[in-house]
This record gives sequence, structure tokens and C-alpha cells, in this order.
Amino acid sequence: MAITVFQHFLCICLFSLALPFPSHASQSKPKAENSTSFNFIKHLEGGRKGQTIKGLQQLKTYLQEFGYMNYSPNQTHANDDDFDDSLEAAVKTYQLNYHLKITGTLDAQTVSQMMAPRCGFPDIIKGTNWMRAGKNEANHTQNAIHTVSHFTFFSGNPKWPRTRYRLTYAFAPGTNADAISSVARAFDTWASQTQFRFSLIQDFASADLKIGFYRGDHGDGAPFAGQNGALAHSFAPTNGRFHYNADHSFSVNPVVGSFHLETVALHEIGHLLGLGHSSVQDAIMWPSIPEATVKGLNADDIQGINTLYDLEPVRISSFVFQCTV
Repeated sequence: MAITVFQHFLCICLFSLALPFPSHASQSKPKAENSTSFNFIKHLEGGRKGQTIKGLQQLKTYLQEFGYMNYSPNQTHANDDDFDDSLEAAVKTYQLNYHLKITGTLDAQTVSQMMAPRCGFPDIIKGTNWMRAGKNEANHTQNAIHTVSHFTFFSGNPKWPRTRYRLTYAFAPGTNADAISSVARAFDTWASQTQFRFSLIQDFASADLKIGFYRGDHGDGAPFAGQNGALAHSFAPTNGRFHYNADHSFSVNPVVGSFHLETVALHEIGHLLGLGHSSVQDAIMWPSIPEATVKGLNADDIQGINTLYDLEPVRISSFVFQCTV
């Protein structure tokens, strides 16, 4: 189903119901292979135009959610398992965005990337390709996303006014101390590279930025669907909401089967400040965050935030760090 996006809407990526969890476990035991329900894509590997394969209709829904397809309700092949021209075109655009060989087929690399946990915000909105905005490629418009380098901004470039560069943040009641400390470190990292300053307060209702863990339909118009690959979501300025999907496993340290709390927070805070997705794979604003992976801010992230707010660059001591377990 299509996702309706407003100027100050969201980017889905991480949290759920504010509830305690161990430092490297969640409510359910992590699966050995992959902890998301995007596993259905695995058996579609090798699929190509002209074939009929059970599960392709589910893949069409996946690609439609992230903006790659736009079937009308009664359009031929919208609700079947046929690998039609529209699906091939969508796969080619996906491959372009993720720096894969453009074959139009569901090769092993494409399937692996599609199965990866990711931010739930669409890559393409109303025909505008968020990950290729500003580049000279077909099938996107020019006025919804403004891009200077590889980073992007939300439609209309929403941002915090200069009078609100000191922002408060709070956690929903019951949030685990490990999560609080991890997110606090992520705020400190952004503060060290920008002119923003962030202060933790106890009054959740009055905070500028509100963080919590939630499941399913939690009242913000963007329900989580279990372990659906969307790790969390956050909203553009000045909404201030940042939600983890509690059906996933999160950890303070990189642990196989879990997602690194601080890395996810760095990505979502980027959205809270007004950054869209980046086409630079090492950037924190790249849409996909693998399990057991630690990432930091990249030069592209810093250039993006300084460009959006017209700020002098802050000296960056280290652009990126990454490790996997």
C-alpha cells in the first residue's frame, strides 16, 4: 500500500512500546539468519520478467511501500504473482539506488539488500527519487527534495528555527536505562558536530523530542508491523517524535541478532534535525542498518546538516567508524 507523506512527516526506522529489555535482547529470541519478515524475498532469488512465482505479489507491496511502484487498485498484475514490466522497472530503479548491477532480475545481491533491515521511510516519494535527487537520472522530479551533495532534505527543507537550537528530550515512562544512555550518547555526537545542544529532562509531555519503544498501531499514523524490517521511525522538524520498533532486538554493544541502539539513534536524530536519506553507503543517513553494526557520522552527514542550517562546518575529529560482529 502506498504511504502518504506530508512535509513534516516521518522516516521509519527503529523503536516500540517503552518497556524494559536486557542490554542485548528483546521480547523474542533473535533468529539466526535474519530477524525480519523480509525473509519471504529469499525464495524469489533468480526471478525475472515473464515468470510467475508465488510471493511476487508480496514483493510488489514491499516495493510499493518504499515508493518504487504505484499500481492503481484495478491495474493488471497489481495483485498477482506475475513478474511484469512494472516490477522489472521497479527492480532496476532499486538496483540503481543501492549501487547494484542493473539487471532487472532478482539476483543474489539484490535479494540480500532487499532483505536487510532498513529505515521505513520511502526511498521515492510522489515520483521523486530521494536517493538520487539532484543527479541527472530519469524518473524523478526536481522540486520535492533539495540535494547539494549525496545527502537530502525533507520536502520544503523543514528545520528548527535558530531560537530553538537548544532542544530538550525525554523518554516515555519505563524506558530501559541502557536505551537512555545509548540515545544520550547519540545526541552528544550530533552536538559535537553541530551548533545544537540537547538536554535530557523528565517531563515527557513538554520535551521538544520524545523517544519511546512501541508496537503495532501506536497512534502516530505510522503503525509498526512486527519484525517487518522497519527498525524505527522519526519525524521531520519540528514534530520531534522518535519511535523504536519494540518487536526487534536492540543492544548496547554489537551483538549478532540485535541492532545497535546508538547507531539507530544517530540515524533517527538526523531525521529529527531535518536530514533525509543519503546515497553514501558509509553515511549514517544511508537507509539500511545491518544487525551487529556500529556506525558513526560521515563527512556527508556533517556537510548535509551544515548546509541545511547554513552553518560553518565544525572540525570533524573522525568521520566514520564501523565494525560488525
